[in-house]
Amino acid sequence: MEGTDVVRKFRDIVKYIVRSLGIYEKSEAYCCGTTLAQCNAIIEIGRAKEISLIDLADILNLDTSTASRTVNNLVSQNLVVREEDPEDRRYLKIKLTKEGEKIYKTVEESMDIFFKKVYESIPADKREQVMESLGILLNALKENKCC
Repeated sequence: MEGTDVVRKFRDIVKYIVRSLGIYEKSEAYCCGTTLAQCNAIIEIGRAKEISLIDLADILNLDTSTASRTVNNLVSQNLVVREEDPEDRRYLKIKLTKEGEKIYKTVEESMDIFFKKVYESIPADKREQVMESLGILLNALKENKCC
């Protein structure tokens, strides 16, 4: 096992990345008049075009009841709608409204611009290495759930 100093440095770097991205995401959500959880739900619903509550909860790493409350708030704000699946009435599809679609497009464009700047700030000869390393980190996080 690596020394404590290396592990703490790794932890501090990951924590800083998470906080930096969290601050950015909070500012995006604030600009759209939604909470961060609602903004994340809008993004995932927009990407999927239509999605079930169970699938949305899974993508957002939330329990179904928390995802349901988030969707209920978005429905009350007229940002998403629930529709019955004609083939299976027990299944509800969640979709963006026109207003939800506007927010989705605004947030996606803003995030694309931000992440393009970040990506282009990485030296060109290191970009592939960074992408590979992030993939390895993501897999390690998936394999080692906290708490």
